[in-house]
Amino acid sequence: MLKGDLTLELGDRVAAAVEAAFGLRITAEEAVIRAAAPDRPADYQCNAAFALAKRVGAAPLAVAGEIASHLEADLVEPPVVAGAGFVNLTLRRSWLEGLLVRLQTDARLGVPPSARARRVVIDYGAPNIAKELHAGHLRSTVIGDAIARLLRFSGDEVIAQNHLGDWGTPFGMLLEHLVDLGWTQTGAEHSIRDLDALYKAARAKFNESPVFAERSRRRVVLLQGGDAGTLELWSELVAASIQYFQHIYDVLGVLLRPEDARGESFYNPFLGDVVEELQAKGLLVESEGALCVFPPGFKGRDGSPQPLIVRKSDGGFNYEATDLAALRFRTQELHGEELLYVIQAAQHMRLQMLFATGRLAGWVTDAIDVQHVSFGALLGEDGKILKTREGESVKLVDLIDEGIARARRIVEERSQLEDGEREEIARAVGIGALKYADLAGDRQKDHVFAWDRLLAMDGNTAVYLQYANARIRSVIRRGGEEVAPGTRIVLGDPSERALGLRLAQFGGAVRSATEHLEPHRLCTHLYETATAFTAFYERCSVLSAETDELRQSRLALCGLTSRALILGLSLLGIEAPERL
Repeated sequence: MLKGDLTLELGDRVAAAVEAAFGLRITAEEAVIRAAAPDRPADYQCNAAFALAKRVGAAPLAVAGEIASHLEADLVEPPVVAGAGFVNLTLRRSWLEGLLVRLQTDARLGVPPSARARRVVIDYGAPNIAKELHAGHLRSTVIGDAIARLLRFSGDEVIAQNHLGDWGTPFGMLLEHLVDLGWTQTGAEHSIRDLDALYKAARAKFNESPVFAERSRRRVVLLQGGDAGTLELWSELVAASIQYFQHIYDVLGVLLRPEDARGESFYNPFLGDVVEELQAKGLLVESEGALCVFPPGFKGRDGSPQPLIVRKSDGGFNYEATDLAALRFRTQELHGEELLYVIQAAQHMRLQMLFATGRLAGWVTDAIDVQHVSFGALLGEDGKILKTREGESVKLVDLIDEGIARARRIVEERSQLEDGEREEIARAVGIGALKYADLAGDRQKDHVFAWDRLLAMDGNTAVYLQYANARIRSVIRRGGEEVAPGTRIVLGDPSERALGLRLAQFGGAVRSATEHLEPHRLCTHLYETATAFTAFYERCSVLSAETDELRQSRLALCGLTSRALILGLSLLGIEAPERL
């Protein structure tokens, strides 16, 4: 039974060869198997000889020779030793053809479920109540959603947490401003854009008027104290905002739901318990009237210990205390075995201090993995944070509408589509382009946003992949019917073999993207698969192949390629239209 990743399968074979040759046991990972570049005379390369040379007291070239001579030949052609100690590995054609036949009846296309399902709590989305989502929210939402999909597909139990900003001084300002305007409740007739404008007005008034600022602080006390009128107005703001957020998530095809929303307010009743527990464990230190934790190893620019403020000098709590309460809740109440925080890279030190404090408190143990899944900023083509010409934050809804409008112009050029079908496809193309452009690059790096690139019909874009799949579906339709599962596949032409190899590597690409929490690894594989299909389609006639057996073989290859593209895109949260 294959592991679903050819690098691990080959690694096992190399490990067996090493044990047979030298009596040493190594893991599949220590076999250091790498996929070879397309222009290399092999499918994979084994680099294990270099690390093993010192252990066995021989030159890497000699070690490579021993590995090659002891390697079982059922999976690969006779290995070739190259350079200073590389072992080149080429899959046997008959073995690869057999694997592709088996994949035709495998709904997961060679991706095995996780050996042990984990409970994963993933924090992503995290908008602020009474404020519109802006372009910067796209990254956390889209990356988090793709990772959640990958983890669920692997068999993990995923608990999404949309950590809403719905508490504290900002709401004191807004609520007091609404009271000044005579509002006792927001009512359904008030849109999120009304609230966004009102929030900005409240902020300006707070900055300009000490009297209003003091009233706002008193309003926060009323809110935190459970004043009925204040809570009613605040609840209306929260409800209107969550309804707006859900509309955007639905349009984007993001899996977050209202029940995943857990605002800062949820943790307010637990803040006192957090302080008491930290105090009892001797972790709190009073500093300038505030209660702080000083986790070891964190220092400011001047070299002084960096505090994590749990309670402010005025007795109030800030977001650090809320984050601690959330961490405690996610480990002790949700029983998360892995906690993922999909948050911008700029927050890295703050999160590391949070995790360190959780370990000191005993909430995070060796059995719990806590990770900051960081990502870079969303930049305009000028290399600066994406803004409108007026210098305002770009509204996410405007970005979505623009993407669909641009995609509509692309789709409208294809007159054979019906009006309703064109509109549906335009939405899939426009939204897919936005999401894929965000996912296709290394998430750690800043993402430079450019419409022309993300909607290009060639290159590593969603529309290129969607078009490749639509072309395949057209070929299959013209072929009359899907080929029967288990159809024999013949990889006679080099382009057929190159495509077959990419399809065999699908499971490894999904595993790698899931294991490293890096969706771009899957994007790269899907792009390589689509380009391999294009080369195959240009070289090999499908519907008018020389024999019926070859026609069925090539149709089977087409079917597998379409399934890989559709499944891969779905794991990224992107649709693959039947026509384009």
